[in-house]
Amino acid sequence: MRILVVEDEEGLAETIRRGLAADGHRVETAHDGHRGLELALSGGPYDVVLLDLMLPGLSGYEICARLRAHGDRTPVLMLTARDGEHDEAEGLDRGADDYLTKPFSFVVLGARLRALARRVGTPERTTLQAGDLCLDRESRRCRRGAAEIELTARELAVLGCLMERPGQAVAKQDILDEVWEAPAGIDPNIVEVYVSSLRRKIDAPFGRRSILTVHGTGYRMAADGGAGCTGQGGSGAAGAGGGGAG
Repeated sequence: MRILVVEDEEGLAETIRRGLAADGHRVETAHDGHRGLELALSGGPYDVVLLDLMLPGLSGYEICARLRAHGDRTPVLMLTARDGEHDEAEGLDRGADDYLTKPFSFVVLGARLRALARRVGTPERTTLQAGDLCLDRESRRCRRGAAEIELTARELAVLGCLMERPGQAVAKQDILDEVWEAPAGIDPNIVEVYVSSLRRKIDAPFGRRSILTVHGTGYRMAADGGAGCTGQGGSGAAGAGGGGAG
């Protein structure tokens, strides 16, 4: 699942992120209410939002209420250090789907997330597409049209991070946080290495430019897969180009 964690205790947020990532989930974090609401409304789609109750800027109550007012039905699991029936009732009344009191175990958290996923009946997207560029996460295969493209596991993850948000700018740090298990201390410029490798594999042999640089931010996947940016290259062998890093 793709999960947004809005938690102002950065150490706890990182612990949750790493624990969920170890279970195969793709996790993004925010540490204040305004950023959390911004990501929830424009950074999705998410399968679940884990929302702390007490946040700087906007409370979890307010974020949940605003999401529902915008017609966003993404399941919300409210996290709080409080343990009172009135707090729980207010969270549910504001639109939360479930409630979990801190401290909690990852076993319980995982079970709650699976229950929410079953409840809404929204399967995780395993196939992503931008024009004739297709990424199948389940089989770990990528193709451009009928041509298979061999990618490393890290390249597949970086490409998936971009293809989840076609047409949207994605910061290098966001890619680093989502793809690398322990991003702290890693130079975000490592993302450039993988993007360059992807361009050599998914674009250059086909005369396309699907991964566009957004100066000062990061990268953007062209929604049409680069079909509008054809160059001199033909539909050569998909495996052509330099070997990817990692």
